[in-house]
Amino acid sequence: MDIRDLTADDLDAVLDNRKRAFGPLSGGDAETWRKMVAPFLPEGRYIGAFDGSRLVATARINAYTQWWHGRPMSMGGVAGVTVAPEDRGRGVGRLIMRATIDRAAELGHVVSALYPATTPLYRGMGWEHAGGLSRTTLPTETLRALGAGGADVKLRRMGPDDAPELIATMGRVYASTRASGPLCYDERTWRLWLAEEDDFCYIADDGFVIYRWSGKDIEVDGCVAGSEATTRALWSLVGTASSIAKSVTACVEPQDPLLWLIRERSQDEIRQTRWMFRLIDLPAAVARRGFPAGVSLDAVVHVEDAQRPSNSGSWRLEVSAGSGTATAVADGGGPTFTVGGLSALFAGVPTATLRRTGLVTGGSAEDDEALDSAFRCAAYMIDYF
Repeated sequence: MDIRDLTADDLDAVLDNRKRAFGPLSGGDAETWRKMVAPFLPEGRYIGAFDGSRLVATARINAYTQWWHGRPMSMGGVAGVTVAPEDRGRGVGRLIMRATIDRAAELGHVVSALYPATTPLYRGMGWEHAGGLSRTTLPTETLRALGAGGADVKLRRMGPDDAPELIATMGRVYASTRASGPLCYDERTWRLWLAEEDDFCYIADDGFVIYRWSGKDIEVDGCVAGSEATTRALWSLVGTASSIAKSVTACVEPQDPLLWLIRERSQDEIRQTRWMFRLIDLPAAVARRGFPAGVSLDAVVHVEDAQRPSNSGSWRLEVSAGSGTATAVADGGGPTFTVGGLSALFAGVPTATLRRTGLVTGGSAEDDEALDSAFRCAAYMIDYF
């Protein structure tokens, strides 16, 4: 089995594998897909496993910025993972994912995330469940009623040339809200999405919304706002369709301000799509992550990572004044984490959960309390890839 970069000549075979794995794309969607992935090919972001000349498996590494406690870092979003049906069960999935981890490191990504079609393969390679994409459905009229208080916010339509401003706006809002988990596409990809004719895209000084019709109702890809006034203005804009659309389905934060602004809220109708997370470069990820300003940490942990030996060993984790470091040390005791366990801790999963699933052993209750205090967050995404 040979692993190599995919080229434009391989895309027909990639689409065939994709159809067999996930179902066919329409003609228009296939053309959009080709436009999206074509720039990835010379960058080494699309790899394939070949048996002779036959394409057996694929994986794509999207270039994202991801925020952790308000600070951005480079994240490799793994997508397009396929294995030909006749080759499943031969270990090809592990082979392509091992190569994906190595390539993500070569591309400079310090962390990685993916939406799993199956958990065992990815968990066995070091990814672990970390957060979710939450969708809620609300009456459109409920959103229209939010307009009071947002009337003075200036909104304007967005197009492809607004991609840089959109990226900058996202960065400001995610930094100020100390967000953990949300991602941002690169400018090239945003230009592609903002050119979609059936999407309605609006931006304010501290927020944006992207939505579309879905049958006779509305689907919101994302609404991000840094203030009450902008939150009201953007959601009430969507609500202006209430004479036709009876409901709105939207991707929202776990603690989205929308849920505190609507007049009636006795129960939430929320569906979650889970995503998994992995540390690629442990010390770089800790150094780039934000931490609560009032929390201090000085703890030694041991990490086991069979796929990335550079992450294995004992690490002294220190946090102060909102920043952290991970320094390799001689074996100093403390709790032992699988790389998946430490990745989940990084994403805010409590040590009590990790202990009861075998992802961390050893150490003390004091270690757990200190680690939980430093890494606590509610990780989320509002984008599916």
